[in-house]
Amino acid sequence: MRDQQKRSTRGPVELWQTTPVSRLFGTDRGNPIDRYYIEKFLNDHSADIRGSVLEVGDDTYTRRFGAGRVLQSEVLHAVAGNPKSTLVADLATADSIPAERYDCVILTQTLQFIYDVPAALRHVRRILRPTGVLLATCAGISQISRYDMDRWGDYWRFTSLSLQKLLEKPFGGNCEIQSYGNVLAATAFLHGLACDELTRQELDHVDPDYELLLAVRAVAGKSA
Repeated sequence: MRDQQKRSTRGPVELWQTTPVSRLFGTDRGNPIDRYYIEKFLNDHSADIRGSVLEVGDDTYTRRFGAGRVLQSEVLHAVAGNPKSTLVADLATADSIPAERYDCVILTQTLQFIYDVPAALRHVRRILRPTGVLLATCAGISQISRYDMDRWGDYWRFTSLSLQKLLEKPFGGNCEIQSYGNVLAATAFLHGLACDELTRQELDHVDPDYELLLAVRAVAGKSA
């Protein structure tokens, strides 16, 4: 990330328009703003990424933040055909995954694409070991992901309160929920700007009324 006071050299961006600057969440302009928050959260909780780890989609964050603590890495994908996956299952109906198998489950930007979120969270709790940790992020303020909408569905946007309610039954009080974002970051994200087009100070300011991204650290505990 560039210096806090240094602006992007891309030049002025026109936001007073009915079409976004980018429909690709800013991936065509740099690192997306939501990814900045996701990676900040995972870095802050990297010590939890240890032992046997399950990640959805690929093992990028397991390798990046797990350092030498990961002994076994598995990748879950909802449908067959992903060459990086070691398990194929829908988290909402994941009875095929053995109970108490993982020390950490990394679930970034996944819950919004699962219709039956309570069932998915029950299965995540079931497959975690008694001291296992769920590290999850999900969308608050966001555009539709057209790629996912057309394949398996883009169903939900969350708030800190809705997540708290969803996590209460499977995880009890063993949850920490953190929100990221503010009106500037949310506006930039909706237009598809990249994080390098804002300063750190602009990105890191948190306004609880503009929850761009929600992050959860939940500990399994001894019983569901």
